[in-house]
Amino acid sequence: MNKTSGQRTHVNRRALLGATAAGAAGLAAPAVAQEQATLEWKLVTSWPKNLPGPGITAQRIADQIELMSGGRMRVRLFAAGELVPALGVFDAVSAGTAQMAHTASFFWQGKIPASVYFTAVPFGLLPHEHIAWIEQGGGQALWDELYAPFGLKPVMAGNTGVQMGGWYKREIAGLNDLKGLKIRMPGLGGEVMRRLGATPVSLPPGELFQALQSGVLDATEFLGPWSDRAMGFQKVAHNYYSPGFHEPNGTGEALFNTTALDGLPEDLRAIVLDACRAENGRALAESDWQNAGSLKLLQEEDGVTVRPYPEPVLAALRETAADVLAEFAERDPLAGRIQESHQAARERLAPWSSIAMRNFMSARDG
Repeated sequence: MNKTSGQRTHVNRRALLGATAAGAAGLAAPAVAQEQATLEWKLVTSWPKNLPGPGITAQRIADQIELMSGGRMRVRLFAAGELVPALGVFDAVSAGTAQMAHTASFFWQGKIPASVYFTAVPFGLLPHEHIAWIEQGGGQALWDELYAPFGLKPVMAGNTGVQMGGWYKREIAGLNDLKGLKIRMPGLGGEVMRRLGATPVSLPPGELFQALQSGVLDATEFLGPWSDRAMGFQKVAHNYYSPGFHEPNGTGEALFNTTALDGLPEDLRAIVLDACRAENGRALAESDWQNAGSLKLLQEEDGVTVRPYPEPVLAALRETAADVLAEFAERDPLAGRIQESHQAARERLAPWSSIAMRNFMSARDG
C-alpha cells in the first residue's frame, strides 16, 4: 500500500466514523428533545390509594394516558390527602393546583347542588341508562354548562355499577328505626333519609371505617361488595341492605382544568378523553365480576346478612324521593333543565330496560 492510498484510507475511515457519530447524534437529539418535552400532569383523587373500584380506576387512567401517548405525557397520581384533601379536589383543579381529578360529582352538592345528577339520584338511572343519557340524551352538554363557571370540564371516568343500600349496625324493621340514625349517605339520598328522621353525616371515604367503628356513624353506604369489603365495614356492621335506592348508578367523574385540557395538542387531548371513556366499560365489567365474588365471601366467610329494605320503608323512600326531586328542580333554571332532561331519559329508557332486562331475568331465573 503506498502512502497516498494509506492516507486516503485513513481519511475515509475518519469520515465514516464522523458520519456515524453525527448520525447517532441526529438520532439522539430528537430523543432528548422528546424527553425534555414530556408533559407531566398531577391527578388528585378522592379515594385511598388503589382502593378496589375507583382507586384502581384512577391509577389505570393515569397509566393508560402514559402508555397511549408513548410516554409523551405522564400523569402522577396523588391519592386522597397526599396533595389535597379527598373533598378538596374540585377546588384544586379549578385553581390549577392539579390539572386533573378523579372523584364523584355528588361530593359537590353543597357547592353546585345539581352536580348530584351526574353520579346518581334516588330511584334514577341504571349504569347503562346513565351512560345513554350523558352520551345520547344531552346530559354531557348540561354537565359542561354546570361546571363551566369553575373552569372545569367533567367527563365520565369509570363506573362501580349498581350500589348497595348500606351497612347498618342494627336491623331496619320499619320507619321508626330510621329515627335519629346517624348515617353517611351523600347526594339526595341523604336528604331523603333526613326527611324520614335520620341524621346524615358527611364524611370522605377514608374516614368511614373509623367513624362506623367508633360510633360516630350507626350506618354507612359506600359502593358495592368489592369496595365495601376492602374498606372493612363487615368487621363492625353485619346488616347489609339492598337495593341501593340512593345510587342505582356509580359513575366516576374525571375533572379537567379547562385551560390545561384546551392547551394540549389535539392528539394528546384525544388520548386523555379516550382513556377516561374506555374506563367506563372496563370498570363496570370489573365491578360486576368482583362484586359477585365479594358478596359470596361476605355471606359465607364474614357472617354478613344481606337484607332487603322492608316494603313500607321502600315505599316511604320512593315517595319522599319524588318530593325531593320535584323541589330540587325549582332551585334555579339550570337545575330545572337538568332534572327535566334526566326525567325524560328515565321515561324513555325505563320501558325498554324493563322489557329487555327485567323480563329476561325473570325468565332466566324461572
